[in-house]
Amino acid sequence: MRRFVPLAPLGPLAQVRAGRLGRRLAQLALGLVLFGVSTALLVLGALGAMPWDVLHQGIALHVPLTFGQAVIATSALVLLAWIPLRQAPGLGTVANAVVVGLAADATLAVMARPSDLAVRVAFVVGGIVLNGVASGLYIGAQLGPGPRDGLMTGLARRTGWSLRAVRTGLEVSVVLLGWALGGVLGVATIAYALAVGPLVQFCLPWFTVALPEPTGEPAAS
Repeated sequence: MRRFVPLAPLGPLAQVRAGRLGRRLAQLALGLVLFGVSTALLVLGALGAMPWDVLHQGIALHVPLTFGQAVIATSALVLLAWIPLRQAPGLGTVANAVVVGLAADATLAVMARPSDLAVRVAFVVGGIVLNGVASGLYIGAQLGPGPRDGLMTGLARRTGWSLRAVRTGLEVSVVLLGWALGGVLGVATIAYALAVGPLVQFCLPWFTVALPEPTGEPAAS
């Protein structure tokens, strides 16, 4: 097992100035595109979407937005919730809010939903594994958390609750709301919730870009 390189506690400007920016930007872009592709694979598998994507599906059923546009719109609303939490978005945060939705829509535009159950299961398994790899890539680039990740950490810091409790509360809430709106909740939703954490934990040591210690700008609070 490769040794984990700790994520550097850098603020938004320091993240950009920290060095190895070309490598980190390329890794961020690849990770976000693959994240969008993985999201679309679970949607195409039609056995249940990722927790937040159940909500995105439900929204897209009731407003004139594509699935990817619903992802982007929800990301923008989540970023507004960062303001009272005093979270500072990084370059990767803003890119995440846009690129994932665009990549998901592009994938859905070129891939058809399979009818064979075995293929749908393969889409789901592939989507979950790819999502773990994609998360490791974009988080390891150290250019800021995604909108939903930042909401989770901000709420945990402000409330004093554990990250696990905040994440569980958020994801249960969005799943139930999305399901009520018509989003697809199923076995793949549960499989994703159980598998993605260990997958990201396995992938992060391989993709985290080592950065020097911060020397000036304090970490975002």
